[in-house]
Amino acid sequence: MTDTEKITVRLPKRFLKELDFLVEVDDFPSRSEAIRSAVRDMLYYRVELASEKAEKMAKVERAMNQAKAVRDEYLKP
Repeated sequence: MTDTEKITVRLPKRFLKELDFLVEVDDFPSRSEAIRSAVRDMLYYRVELASEKAEKMAKVERAMNQAKAVRDEYLKP
């Protein structure tokens, strides 16, 4: 790995036991590789969700702006 940074993570002991089990049976060479895989999977999933959420928020904002424009145009006091 050329562009990596070391971080410290605290995990509950039960997570470590499960992580060690995965390292043992799921072809991960180390805890670090298993954690990198988990973080990568989470990022792919969460970035997609966040992008979808941002698109929905933009759509709602456009609709609100349109509604305000209609209100301002046709419901003048």
